[in-house]
Amino acid sequence: MSTLLQEFKEFAMKGNVVDLAVGVIIGGAFGKIVSSLVADLVMPAISPLTGGISFVNLKWTLLPEQIDAAGKVLKAAVTLNYGNFFQNVFDFLIVAAAIFAIVKMMNSLKRTEPAAEAAPAAPCAQEVLLGEIRDLLKKG
Repeated sequence: MSTLLQEFKEFAMKGNVVDLAVGVIIGGAFGKIVSSLVADLVMPAISPLTGGISFVNLKWTLLPEQIDAAGKVLKAAVTLNYGNFFQNVFDFLIVAAAIFAIVKMMNSLKRTEPAAEAAPAAPCAQEVLLGEIRDLLKKG
């Protein structure tokens, strides 16, 4: 049992797991901010262009609701809520664009490490031979 506990501790303490957890938490919070941006700022600005129609309320009714004589709903309507789907796709596109912009900005801020200077090329066989001759003449 202690081996399993030790393995779990090693797994949980790896940097990648902690980084991933932080990323998921920040991503969830960022998603709420973007959803609010879309619902509270972007969609009201687009609403006059669409005649005041809210995307979320767009749906296609497959089966209408059934109501009895007293006005009580017997069966709820069966609908395809394509407007809600469009709204979620729009949210996703804004999140993706924002993340792309952040990653692009982070990449531009990274310090580019200077390329290591290339080692001088190894001398050719003639240069090695001439060097040996020179060394022999110096001894000489």
